[in-house]
Amino acid sequence: MLPIGKVLKSDGTDGGILLGLSELGLEDIDLKEPVFIAFDGLEVPFFISSIRAKGSTKAVVKFFDVDTLADAEELVGREVLLDCELESDEELDLSGWTVSNRGDVIGTVEHMELFPGNPCISVGGHLIPLHEDLITSLDDKKRKIDFNLPEGLLDD
Repeated sequence: MLPIGKVLKSDGTDGGILLGLSELGLEDIDLKEPVFIAFDGLEVPFFISSIRAKGSTKAVVKFFDVDTLADAEELVGREVLLDCELESDEELDLSGWTVSNRGDVIGTVEHMELFPGNPCISVGGHLIPLHEDLITSLDDKKRKIDFNLPEGLLDD
C-alpha cells in the first residue's frame, strides 16, 4: 500500500472530507478502484463517489456510504492508502528514475530485473526489490521513487 494522503478534517455535513495529498495528483487516483483507510490494523476499502481539487495539495472527497458528519469525523487524522501492487511487470519501466532511501538520493535506476514474482531495480550495482512494503512514495511526474530499505541492503 502506498500512502497518498491524510484526512485533514470533515467538509460539510454530508460526509465529505478534506484530504491532504502527498506527492500524487488527483489524476493518479483511479475512481474505479478503492482507496484504503486503516482501522485497527486492517485496511478498509472506500470507493470515491466524487473528488475535486482544493488548491494544489488538497482535495474535497466524498466516499460512498460515508453520509454524515459523524461518519466523516471517524476518518479524520487517518492515512489514505492506494493499492500499488505491481501486476504488470512487463509494462513497468523505471529506467532513469531517481531513487532515494528515506529521502537521501542513492542514484538512478540503471535497468529492471523482472524475476518472477519479484521485480527489482538495479541502482549503483545493487538490486532493490520493488515491494510495496518498501516503497514510501512514487512520483510519476518527477520520475522519483523513495524507499524505506532495511539496514544492510545497500552495503557492499
